[in-house]
Amino acid sequence: MNAVELIDQLIAEHKIIDERAGNLEEAASDAALLGELSGARETFVPGRLDQQKGLDRLEEMLRTITPWLYKHFEREETILLGMVRDLDDGRLLSSLNSLLLEHADLRNRMAQIDEHIKELKSGGLGRHRWDASANDMRAHLTHTRKLLAAHAGMENDLFAELRRFFSAKS
Repeated sequence: MNAVELIDQLIAEHKIIDERAGNLEEAASDAALLGELSGARETFVPGRLDQQKGLDRLEEMLRTITPWLYKHFEREETILLGMVRDLDDGRLLSSLNSLLLEHADLRNRMAQIDEHIKELKSGGLGRHRWDASANDMRAHLTHTRKLLAAHAGMENDLFAELRRFFSAKS
């Protein structure tokens, strides 16, 4: 795969949210992930009688999303980064490296969501603490979704510039 094809694929992955919000089985991009996290946030509402089912569903959604997201990040961090390094353009490389640094925070946020779910499912929290933790998790999910959306937007801007640069070199 050449650089332009990779960039086109990564950009397309960011756009899928508009086409496929709500279907984790077909999620194939950061953008689809954003829509699914939005849906996941609504799956679990503290105080419902079906809390265990909501937590189980949320846990399953995260099991589907997380490995896919990490694979997407890895392609950006290895293949795309290598291609940009070969360009020998310090400004573009610096911009990409800045965005790639955000991946560690996003991975950490996904792990924290998983830890919230485990804590809530453990049965060891009193009702008041459970409700507070559940609300914290929902707020964390909402903020993570917003960070992913902003990240994907900044990547799309840089990827468009990289695409033009690679296309001109072809």
